[in-house]
Amino acid sequence: MKKIYPNAKTALDGLLSDDMLIAAGGFGLCGIPELLLEAIKDSGVKDLTFASNNAGVDDFGIGILLQTKQVRKMISSYVGENAEFMRQYLSGELELEFNPQGTLAERMRAAGHGIPGFYTKTGVGTVIAEGKDEKDFPTGPNGEMETYIMEEGIFADLSIVKAWKADETGNLVFRKTARNFNPPAAMCGKTCVVEVEEIVPTGSLDPDSIHLPGIYVHRIIQGEHEKRIEQRTIREA
Repeated sequence: MKKIYPNAKTALDGLLSDDMLIAAGGFGLCGIPELLLEAIKDSGVKDLTFASNNAGVDDFGIGILLQTKQVRKMISSYVGENAEFMRQYLSGELELEFNPQGTLAERMRAAGHGIPGFYTKTGVGTVIAEGKDEKDFPTGPNGEMETYIMEEGIFADLSIVKAWKADETGNLVFRKTARNFNPPAAMCGKTCVVEVEEIVPTGSLDPDSIHLPGIYVHRIIQGEHEKRIEQRTIREA
């Protein structure tokens, strides 16, 4: 199967439609699929739902799709650093489903492993638990019953992720903290499109260094990335 495409627009050809659910990797501005997000914006699709830790900043990442009103709903754990996100949410223009970060990552990972739901203690007794199935398990220190809530796996129509390297079959290596949400996001989509900094020949990656096997990856592009720093903190000269 040929997985390498010349650019983001061609890699997304035939995959985009209104009202779809997209899982996007990244954390803040670290390891975000910026080229694919730009191509999604240019395509004009609308009423999108994004499962992503956050929505970038006002003029970068998913933030560019908020500016053009192409996002209907966010499934996220952090919504800071984005004034337009806040404005749309508070005005009722944007629907928001809050998720604890670990729960969001596990919802993606679970779906990627074919698990439709799981129980977790995180969120019990808070607004996160409202409307969700609860069940008690004997997991206390002395076998006491403890309450858990059920969370559903996120089965996305499309996954878009950013990796450091890929071989021609789609085996991926992520760079340090840019690994973040990218592997679970890649797993949970019906189709996974990846943008990378470098494509290397098949067989050149150390098998023990591969973070995500190519079985999850359907399309790959190579490109130049801006790599913004979200909060630059330096000491005085």
